[in-house]
Amino acid sequence: MTDDILQELDEIRSSIDNIDAALVHLLAERFKHTQRVGRLKAAHDLPPSDPERESRQIARLRSLAAEADLDPTFAEKFLTFIISEVIRHHEAIRR
Repeated sequence: MTDDILQELDEIRSSIDNIDAALVHLLAERFKHTQRVGRLKAAHDLPPSDPERESRQIARLRSLAAEADLDPTFAEKFLTFIISEVIRHHEAIRR
């Protein structure tokens, strides 16, 4: 590889690293809010899971993904993973 290619590769990877850092911070902020939801649900004896909202959110995220030229199936898998973690946290708060 030439120096030009290595430099371009480093620049692209630096951008990826910055995006990864932003994603981590956004997820941390999201989980702060879902923890609040979990405490509210526990205080009012509401179930940890809300299948109707989850379905709406998945449909919404799939649509946003398609608009952003991101694979909607990937976006759904990603959100499904996050939702499962949120539910796990809500169940722990409830206990």
